[in-house]
Amino acid sequence: MPQPSAIAIGAHPDDIEFYMAGTLLQLKEAGWAIHYFNLSSGNLGSTTLTPAQARKTRAAEGRRAARILGAKFHASQCDDLEIFYDDSTLRKVAAVIRKAKPSIVLTHSPEDYMEDHTNTCRLAVTAAFTHGMPNYRTTPATKPFANDVTVYHAMPHSLRTPLRQHVTPGQFVDTGAVHAKKMDALAAHQSQQAWLDSSQGMNSYLQAMDDMSREVGRLSKKFKHAEGWRRHLHFGFSASEVDPLTEVLGTQCKINRAYEHELRKGI
Repeated sequence: MPQPSAIAIGAHPDDIEFYMAGTLLQLKEAGWAIHYFNLSSGNLGSTTLTPAQARKTRAAEGRRAARILGAKFHASQCDDLEIFYDDSTLRKVAAVIRKAKPSIVLTHSPEDYMEDHTNTCRLAVTAAFTHGMPNYRTTPATKPFANDVTVYHAMPHSLRTPLRQHVTPGQFVDTGAVHAKKMDALAAHQSQQAWLDSSQGMNSYLQAMDDMSREVGRLSKKFKHAEGWRRHLHFGFSASEVDPLTEVLGTQCKINRAYEHELRKGI
């Protein structure tokens, strides 16, 4: 039986570490192959480097972070603020998904504070939707695969929508046991410390991630550190409604019953 796999699809180098890496690591601990794919090169993420220098630096940092996580690295396809939901980009993202053959796709929230995140989400969802379509041509051409795919959306930055509404996770993954490695992977993005401090007011790059991890853990009422997820509707992705995160991670995953209750109102 082939090894199951999961892919994390982020917008920029370091987004996976902020929002998704703990869950990716827990899946690796459970025996899964894991894949690391940021759509953008991160070329604008510096006040001191040229775009070309930043692109090279951040690619090296991403590869280093992927090695720390034990994940297969996939090269970026776009530049910052150029992640557009268009035909060309979609075909490239779909090719990466077909190469990885994931049963789980982790990606951004459908609503987040900036468009690179939301467009990455849209691209990841549609690309996953095409995974079994032989008539959909990817770039480069890649064979489709038939197994079920489940898409999970990470929490938006600050746990809020662009209109400041609070977002509640549908389930929580305990990341306490892998938190140190998640921090190490984020620390690999050394170029981003000063940039985020100056451009977005993150007083401490690593502390900002730690704070979010603790806040999601607090919301779980069970875990010290956690990542929150909302599961995408299964139609077109899998034959039936499945939740492989819960099935694989067991007690390391907690369903938010209040969230599920709200979903079922009126059914």
